[in-house]
Amino acid sequence: MKKIQVLGTGCQECKGMVKNVEAAAKALGLEYELEKITDITDILTYGVVLPPALAIDGKVKVAGRVPSTEEIKEMLTF
Repeated sequence: MKKIQVLGTGCQECKGMVKNVEAAAKALGLEYELEKITDITDILTYGVVLPPALAIDGKVKVAGRVPSTEEIKEMLTF
């Protein structure tokens, strides 16, 4: 099971990231746990200074933009 974290303050971009993550995981038939990290102090512990960011299994994969569903699918399969 993949652990996916969306790091952001809950803005529209963050909501878009959650939507794309859910679509990518569903398309892959992937079992996953989605965690939304909204506290800025917690976000900073990941080394992210420009949210939104996406972490998979605790490793930041992208920050400062919302990746497409296709990009997220690639991240989830490696």
